[in-house]
Amino acid sequence: MTEQETAALIEKAEKISLALKEIMTKTGKSVSTAESCTGGLVARIITEVPGSSEYFKGGVVSYTNEIKMKFLNVRQSTLDRFTEVSAQTAAEMADGIRRGMDTSFGLSVTGVAGPGGATGENPVGSVYMAIASDSEETKVYHKIFPGNRAAVRAGAACFIISALFDILKARQP
Repeated sequence: MTEQETAALIEKAEKISLALKEIMTKTGKSVSTAESCTGGLVARIITEVPGSSEYFKGGVVSYTNEIKMKFLNVRQSTLDRFTEVSAQTAAEMADGIRRGMDTSFGLSVTGVAGPGGATGENPVGSVYMAIASDSEETKVYHKIFPGNRAAVRAGAACFIISALFDILKARQP
């Protein structure tokens, strides 16, 4: 993926964030983020929108397992059994941030942005994302995003913001 394609993905996510603001403020919902491989990019894109403080409470960049356990309530047993790059960890991160920040939704992202860190089970680009909700079961997604580190991060951020928008849009009468 080229730099231009990566920039286009981020621009797309920013446009979705504008639409997300309308639905979030209209419904009175709130969101928080727990990010690992995206390093705060999801929170940055959401907060690029003026007035996002009406529905975005905050986020945690949890690059280490210690932070995942301490601030997001990810269990040591989950990390030991499934690793930090797993559906189970993504689900616990999303639920932990949602409960900790008392928001309607908690978004999480954990994966291998590269260039290192790949395993047989999780190649570079493998990202697990989750959306925890105060009214539904946690939804977990797994994608393998192509490209370099920036492209993987942009792809994951765009995907999870779009997924939240789609959930909210589907709930609209």
